[in-house]
Amino acid sequence: MKLLHFDNRFVTTLPGDPLEDLRPRQVLGACWSPVRPTPVAAPRLLAYAPEVAALLGWDADDVAAPEFTQVFAGNALLPGMQPYAACYGGHQFGQWAGQLGDGRAIALGEVLAADGRRWELQLKGAGPTPYARNADGRAVLRSSLREFVCSEAMHHLGVPTTRALSLVATGEAVVRDMFYDGNARPEPGAVVCRVAPSFIRFGNFEIFAARRDLENLTKLVDFTIARDFPELEGEPDVRRAAWFTTVCERTALMVAHWMRVGFVHGVMNSDNMSILGLTIDYGPYGWLEPVDFSWTPNTTDAQGRRYCFGNQPQIAQWNLACLAHALLPLFSDSAPLEQGLEAYATSYNEANRQMTGAKLGLGRLADADLPMVQELFTLMQQTELDMTIWFRALADLDLAAPSLDPMAAAFYNAEARVAHGPALEAWLQGYAARLRASDVSPEQRHTLMLQTNPRFVPRNYLCQLAIDQAEQGDLRPLQRLMEVLRQPYTEQPEHADLAAPRPAWARERAGCAMLSCSS
Repeated sequence: MKLLHFDNRFVTTLPGDPLEDLRPRQVLGACWSPVRPTPVAAPRLLAYAPEVAALLGWDADDVAAPEFTQVFAGNALLPGMQPYAACYGGHQFGQWAGQLGDGRAIALGEVLAADGRRWELQLKGAGPTPYARNADGRAVLRSSLREFVCSEAMHHLGVPTTRALSLVATGEAVVRDMFYDGNARPEPGAVVCRVAPSFIRFGNFEIFAARRDLENLTKLVDFTIARDFPELEGEPDVRRAAWFTTVCERTALMVAHWMRVGFVHGVMNSDNMSILGLTIDYGPYGWLEPVDFSWTPNTTDAQGRRYCFGNQPQIAQWNLACLAHALLPLFSDSAPLEQGLEAYATSYNEANRQMTGAKLGLGRLADADLPMVQELFTLMQQTELDMTIWFRALADLDLAAPSLDPMAAAFYNAEARVAHGPALEAWLQGYAARLRASDVSPEQRHTLMLQTNPRFVPRNYLCQLAIDQAEQGDLRPLQRLMEVLRQPYTEQPEHADLAAPRPAWARERAGCAMLSCSS
C-alpha cells in the first residue's frame, strides 16, 4: 500500500482528554479522547468505492493489499494515524441530550492528498469509546451496508454528503434489538469507513456552550474557520459572522437537494448536522416513494413525525438556531447570527425554487408558477404517486397531447388513479400550456429534466435485498446496485428493474418501510 500523508490538525491543535481508558464518562475540557479501534476476529473486505480510494491516492492494488482490510476493520494502523473519538452534545428530538460524542465512531486521522485536499478517515462500528454510554461500539452489516450505499449514491446524485471508502465484515456477531421490542438477535457485524473533509458537527460547539466553557468554544470556532473555511478573512468578529452565514447557506443548499431527490434523513438531531453542510450519519433514512410530506422512515419518530419529509427545511433552521444560541457568547450582539438565520431562509427558498423549476423543466420558478406546483404535490400525495418515477417520466410528456400514459408506472393505487385521474389530466393540460409559453426549448427542457430527476435512487427495498443476500455471502446484488447508482441520471435499460416502484411485499417489511436508530 502507498503511504498516506497525515496532518491530524484536530488532535494536534485542540485540547484532548488526558485519560486513555474506555469507561463511559463525562469528558470535560476536551474536544477529543484518544481511542484505538478494537480488533475483530476475521475481517473480510465486502466492498469499496474506487472513486474515494482515488481521492486518497490509492488504486485497486492498494485496496487488494492485506493491510487495507486490516486497517479498515480496526485491526491495524497506518503510519501517521492518531485515532480518537470526538466529544459533542446535541438536541435530540427537540430536547437537549447533554454529552453524546462518538460512541461507535473512531477517527483514524486527517489525510492531506496530493491535490492539497484534506480527508478525514473515520471508522464506524470499530468498538467502544468513552462516549459509548455502556454500548458495545459495534455496528451490524445491515446498517453499515445501508450507510456505505447511500453515502456514495448521494454523491453521484449531486447531493452534498460525506463519502464511504470501504465496507468490511468483522467475522463477529453483534446482538441488536432492531425495534426495541424485546426481540434482540445476533447479526453479522461490519465496519464502514467514512470519509469527509471534516466530521465536526453542530453538537461539537453546543457541548462547550452548555458547559459554559467559553475558552474551548472559542478555540474550536477559530480552529474550524481556519482549517475548514480558509477563504474567510478579516477580524475575528467579521470572520465568525461570515462563517455562521456560510454554514447556514450550505445547510440550506443541502436540504434543498434532499427535497429535490426525495431523501428523508430520519434523525435530524443537531448532533447529526455537519458544520460543512454535508449529509452525515446515515441511520434510519429513507426515500420518498409514494409522495407523503408527513412520512418518516424512523419508527422512533413515528408518533411525533418531527423529522418527516416535509419538516426537513424548518428542522434544519431550528438546528441552526440551536447552533446560533451556542455561539452567542462569542458575539457582542445577536444581529450577525440573526442575519445568518435569515440567509438560511433566503438561500433555501431560492435553491428550492431553482431545483423545483428544473424538475419541471422550467428553470427558476416564477411567482405565478407556485400555485401550479403546490397543486401538483397535493395531487401526487392524494394519488400516492411515486416521486422518482413521476418526475423522470414527466420529461417525456407530449406537449401537444399531454396524458398520464408516460407516468403510468408511478401509480401505486389504481383506485386513487381513477379518483384523481381527471384532476391530474387537467393539471397536465395547464402544465403543458405553461411549457409551450416558456422560453426554454423542448430539447433544453428534456435535458434539464433528465439532469435533475434521477432514474435510480437507493430505494430501501433495494438496499434490503442487497443486505439479505450479503448476509448469505452473495455480494453480487450489492455490487450491481453500487455500479448502477454511480450513474443515477443515465437510463441504463439493462438495469430497469432497479428503477421499479416499491413492490407490494416491501410496503410494511422491516428495513423497507420501517427503520430504527438501532444498528
